[in-house]
Amino acid sequence: MAAGGPPERLSPRTRGDVTCTPSTEIVPVIKQTLAIAAAAAVAFGAAQASAQTRNQIRIVGSSTVFPFSTAVAESFGKSTRFKTPVVESTGSGGGMKLFCAGVGVEHPDIANASRRIKSSEFEKCTKNGIAITEVKIGFDGIVLANSKAAKPLTLTKKQIFQALAKAVPVDGKMVANPYRKWSDIDPSLPATRIEVLGPPPTSGTRDAFVELAMEGGAKAFESLAALRSKDKKAFQAVAHAIREDGAYVEAGENDNLIVQKLEANPGALGIFGFSFLDQNADKIQGSLVDGVEPTFENIAGGAYGVSRSLYFYVKKQHVGVIPGIEEYVAEFTSEKAWGPEGYLADKGLIPLPDVDRAAVAASAAKLAPLTM
Repeated sequence: MAAGGPPERLSPRTRGDVTCTPSTEIVPVIKQTLAIAAAAAVAFGAAQASAQTRNQIRIVGSSTVFPFSTAVAESFGKSTRFKTPVVESTGSGGGMKLFCAGVGVEHPDIANASRRIKSSEFEKCTKNGIAITEVKIGFDGIVLANSKAAKPLTLTKKQIFQALAKAVPVDGKMVANPYRKWSDIDPSLPATRIEVLGPPPTSGTRDAFVELAMEGGAKAFESLAALRSKDKKAFQAVAHAIREDGAYVEAGENDNLIVQKLEANPGALGIFGFSFLDQNADKIQGSLVDGVEPTFENIAGGAYGVSRSLYFYVKKQHVGVIPGIEEYVAEFTSEKAWGPEGYLADKGLIPLPDVDRAAVAASAAKLAPLTM
């Protein structure tokens, strides 16, 4: 500092190739570096916390498969060192949408389905880098049930189509559904208003119902059978279109809620899987379809005409990352679970034949990739 003058301004000093910066300029740099490091540490901690929340299997999908999957999850949680899986009832279509969205802890590990995966869903999964193992678990019947406070119905597939289709053939022409009461379709049926509570379009039960019952009923009309031979897509557009005038009520994915509504409204019918009829046999009864009662034996033997296969799908990229997936699959495909005397049969699951169960169990144990 010069005598009597202002203090000299400090400036960087050079020692060889190194520039030395005064401490007053270093401090802000150090603070900024520490702030960045702290933020990175917080982000890393958050990432670790996120990963830790997924040490539990997450399962989504079919409301029909939900009670079976829940039973397996509970048994698995009690009998192994793994946490009880979280099972959500989202409907088959909704579950597949979530399942095929991607790989990572934010996406589910397993999807339940009450119909086989669609080619479009398989393509979406493949596009998003997901390899799938398919596990066919058994059979289920789709029932039209009503309260035991009313008389049981005996229906044909043709009558079911006439009751629920958006457009029906009348005098050789397709017209908007004119039927308001069951007796309008056939005088032998009750003179009560047609009111059917059923699943939404995202449901695998809805997909199977329109394919098995509605298509089956549509084919009973010569004009629609001819259309099917000529243009299958046009036929399906007619057969799958459900009326929207209040006779069919979308009741969501909660089949237990449909059962409760049937109790409160004896004049209504509900559409759901056989297992819900089986579990609520003291409250509701199944309608005969084409003269066949929906029973365990009739569905297993193929006599009941509105039945389908049930599945779940495993995301192979999550195996070994989310703990317990292989062990959960082993529990589900064990004889104590899905066998004829297993705890799932007690809940209404119709088992696969012995040979088929053995083949599916072996494929599932190897996590064999699905190809379509």
